[in-house]
Amino acid sequence: MTDYTDLLTRIAARAREDEPLTPIATGLPAPLPQEKVTDAEERLGFQLHPLLAAIYRDFANGGFGPDYQLLSLTEGPTSEQAVDLYLEARSSSANTEWAWPEGVLPILDWGCGMYACVDCRSEQGTVLLFEPNPGDPDAAWWIDSPSLNTWLEHYVNDTGWWVKAEEGEGFDELPPWPDAKERAAG
Repeated sequence: MTDYTDLLTRIAARAREDEPLTPIATGLPAPLPQEKVTDAEERLGFQLHPLLAAIYRDFANGGFGPDYQLLSLTEGPTSEQAVDLYLEARSSSANTEWAWPEGVLPILDWGCGMYACVDCRSEQGTVLLFEPNPGDPDAAWWIDSPSLNTWLEHYVNDTGWWVKAEEGEGFDELPPWPDAKERAAG
């Protein structure tokens, strides 16, 4: 088991500096007990990436992070819950050209239908950007970061594409995620 203590400590320091767009009156939501994480994984039908599980279990049930903040996994104060959002996306888009890929958990709502998602089936926990606004399901999935660890480092260090976007730069340099269709059929 990987020790994420250092990264979680740096995330906590960064989260204290943030002025969240959706303030939670009581500060960060309490972390979830392991039983709640296990229950969420059973509902999802897959295990969370270990770092994502550690965040929800050892740090907070969402409510921090870039811009609109990480979604609560379940039973949290954010307006959307990651487990419910995933299950709804899988069922509502099943057997369509917009079918949601299996094992890809939305963790952050960027607004305008865009989501940051973790590919919980990849060893690194690849973070994907779902951007449906151009209207082409074949061009809706992008690799945001090769790993969840890297994505969180971008958050801690203010170096993610979202920082560039706020400064007026595009995020055209993100490579497309080629596995979307295959994983949606799974």
